[in-house]
Amino acid sequence: MRLLVTTALSLSLVLPVLAQSPAPRPDQLKFREIYKELVETNTTLSAGSCTLAAQKMGAHLKDAGYPDADLHYFSVPDHPKEGGLVAILPGSDPKAKAILLLGHLDVVEAKREDWTRDPFGFVEEKGYFYGRGTADMKAQVAAWVDLMARLKEEKFKHIRTIKMALTCGEETSTAFNGASWLATHERALIDAGFALNEGGGGRLDENGKPLALNIQAAEKFPQSYTLEVTNPGGHSSRPVKNNAIYHLAGGLLKVAGYEFPIEASDITRIYFARMAPQVGGEMGAAMSAFSKDPKDLKAAAVLATDPSYNAILHTTCVATMLNAGHATNALPQRADAIVNCRIFPGTTPEQVRDTLNTVVADPEIKITLYDHRSEVPKGPQPLTPNVTKPIEQLTAQMWPGLPVVPLMSAGATDGAFLTPAGIPTYGVSGMFGDPDGNGAHGLNERLRVKSVYDGRDFLDKLVRTYSNAKPAPAATN
Repeated sequence: MRLLVTTALSLSLVLPVLAQSPAPRPDQLKFREIYKELVETNTTLSAGSCTLAAQKMGAHLKDAGYPDADLHYFSVPDHPKEGGLVAILPGSDPKAKAILLLGHLDVVEAKREDWTRDPFGFVEEKGYFYGRGTADMKAQVAAWVDLMARLKEEKFKHIRTIKMALTCGEETSTAFNGASWLATHERALIDAGFALNEGGGGRLDENGKPLALNIQAAEKFPQSYTLEVTNPGGHSSRPVKNNAIYHLAGGLLKVAGYEFPIEASDITRIYFARMAPQVGGEMGAAMSAFSKDPKDLKAAAVLATDPSYNAILHTTCVATMLNAGHATNALPQRADAIVNCRIFPGTTPEQVRDTLNTVVADPEIKITLYDHRSEVPKGPQPLTPNVTKPIEQLTAQMWPGLPVVPLMSAGATDGAFLTPAGIPTYGVSGMFGDPDGNGAHGLNERLRVKSVYDGRDFLDKLVRTYSNAKPAPAATN
């Protein structure tokens, strides 16, 4: 769910004026074609097909020389359009732990009437690629497919098997989740020392300057709740005070006004400590102060003014959907809303529900868990040198002086399904996002052309390095 460093869902259309990007290098043209094909293949749950996208990606690998035995398509009968693909490029040492490249094909819903451009049209304009999924996460998926194809065509010599799993269902908690299915039904097929996934990347400042490259090693837990009010209703000509809409609206306003307590973990303290000198100014000073003392509420208040930083300071809850009434001339018999929470590690969904009940303080409002996406993640992934050192070395080559900073993602990824299955999963992309979140999950989603091509080059070098690393690149080493 999270290609970029942040999950801020700003809908801002105020962009810096960028020069036209240079023409792609010859080796980038095929990648761009794959990227375009992915973005223009609708993979929303309502009207799209991940299965079709997986077949298209498999066709590229077939053309590159992959035999059918190394291309594993999967789906289930009751979700025929939510299928995926596992591709395998065998290494020379069958005993060495494999590397898994994970990516989700599905995207968040997008209404054409709300967008400036067709959300399923791939547009390059003023230094950006536009379209649903350009940022979350079809750029990285295209990089995986392009890399797997080129490695095969080059007859690249490598020790460790490289696997790629393209799945569906990451963006919708009630959908068929391919990563979960693979972890529970085809665990041996995706077995690996560790996986590379979305969730990391880099952050740019307002002027487009890189601030840091992130490795996502932890994530908050997503949980939605239903707030529901029911009553007998009646004729609208006889209004009464006990109105389901009013009860619900009052409860939602209380949720909007509540801030969960500030929290910190080892990863967030390290994150703010290393980001402080990069950011500078008042915000940098607040980062430094908070990293030293998470009880510094003055510093936390400064951090909270930035949606991205606020998102990793504490549990957050926000109303995302609303439904009420059944007729224009009738009192509402039912009013309900969905409140989506991102829970800080160490807190349970039940504890958050209890807090919401206390905050709302209205017995007319029934609060229940809306869905159950995955088990609550247990602790951060181990940042061992065999995982981090290649990232640090490549970062120093491509962006000299840029720090590599561990990150707890405010969003949620399919790593939540792999880590319980014994496959440590890290968010790494080398693609840098704008401070406003690049419209991910919102309107006019976009990603800088330079960020995409740089990230593609970074991932190419990183996977090649891991594939020939000694000892085996397993996070538990």
